[in-house]
Amino acid sequence: MQRLPIAAPGYDRNRVGIGIAHIGVGGFHRAHQAAYLDRLLRRGLAREWGICGIGVLPGDARMRDVLRAQDGLYTLISPQPGGGRDAQVIGSIIDYRYAPDEPEATIELLAAPTTRIISLTITEGGYADPDGPAFAVIAEALARRRDRGLASPTIVSCDNVESNGQAARRALLARAEHRHRGLAEWIGEHTRFPCSMVDRITPATTPDVIAGLERDFGVADRWPVLAEPFAAWVLEDDFCDGRPPLEEAGVLLVDDVGPYELMKLRLVNAGHQCLCYFASLCGYRFVHEAARDPLLVTFLRAYLDSEATPTLPPVPGINLDEYKRTLIERFTNPGVPDTVARLCAYASDRVPRWLLPVIRANLATSGPIELASAAVASWARYAEGVDEHGEPIEVVDQLADTVVAIARSQRAHPTAFIENATLFGDLARAPRFVEAYRWALDSLHRHGARATLQALLRRDA
Repeated sequence: MQRLPIAAPGYDRNRVGIGIAHIGVGGFHRAHQAAYLDRLLRRGLAREWGICGIGVLPGDARMRDVLRAQDGLYTLISPQPGGGRDAQVIGSIIDYRYAPDEPEATIELLAAPTTRIISLTITEGGYADPDGPAFAVIAEALARRRDRGLASPTIVSCDNVESNGQAARRALLARAEHRHRGLAEWIGEHTRFPCSMVDRITPATTPDVIAGLERDFGVADRWPVLAEPFAAWVLEDDFCDGRPPLEEAGVLLVDDVGPYELMKLRLVNAGHQCLCYFASLCGYRFVHEAARDPLLVTFLRAYLDSEATPTLPPVPGINLDEYKRTLIERFTNPGVPDTVARLCAYASDRVPRWLLPVIRANLATSGPIELASAAVASWARYAEGVDEHGEPIEVVDQLADTVVAIARSQRAHPTAFIENATLFGDLARAPRFVEAYRWALDSLHRHGARATLQALLRRDA
């Protein structure tokens, strides 16, 4: 990437200091937080806030190799919904440390007083494991800061885990309590853990993306990033040692991220769940194709308007009608080839966290539940592992053996699926939900997905 025919960073990267250490540099971080910081650096607003990526897992060795070979530079490609693509070279990642090979250098970087933010993009499993490598290196670095009389950094979670700042706080305190005497008390007094809501569809980088970048732009990049044009970052303004002027890059700084997180969970995440199982049963393989089907999009918009939105508290600064319109447009972007199968995967984790709370909220207020209940039934029908043409469906789920076995018994026992209390709690004892669910499941078995959606929309009219 020595000669770049597209826009390269116009700032002197040799004069950018490292103020942020980020654990979990993958496609999303490079499409999201690193892109926001690059925007500030281009405006001369954050020269002490460059990023050093931190790898802690074996799979991170490849990212180290690529970023070091390219001097930290990579290409961000944003396909436009109407056609065409924007591309720019991002320069905000100034350095990269691979902790398994450089444990001492990694910890010293995290312990340095110039590193004022330690940010994270990790999985829910990563937060559940305080003995994992991410929190191990952070705890050791904070122990050194305490012993040296240095200020604590702010721990900023930048991922899709609910209440991510609180999850990070619990994990780090648990690690500190077991490994460093008195450190948990010091962290509790000095360290801040703001929650954030992040949003940008970022598919995995495929060989076609790499080849297309070289063909269309003449750039040889071993690991570019493809992402939709839309990006959102809502962050609690709770920092203990300063922060970049993120609001100048479009970040929404708030006192409480809760309403924004709930908006995303019930509109974006649960909306995906409402769409994907019906889409698969209808024969769609790509999200953008399904989201252009008038029947599916009418169903999705009806769910968003009549069932999801009434469960949301006020969301300051957000026009929900505009947000939902933009959401549908995002789903239809053919340049971001998200697969229906990806949305359908791991449903036993996603549906209970994203969609069932909408049903429970509406049951509590006597609100409508027919559309969300039908989406649950579409999951149950999908989980049978055979589509409407008799072709096999690969059910990817941590509980695949259990859910498939139960789903295949439901033609004889229609409520078998929702009687799984581990997933559904007591919903099988909620008469209104059971009635709506059974109607939809019976219709899916008798008439198929499209006829069921048509009947649902007539009933909802």
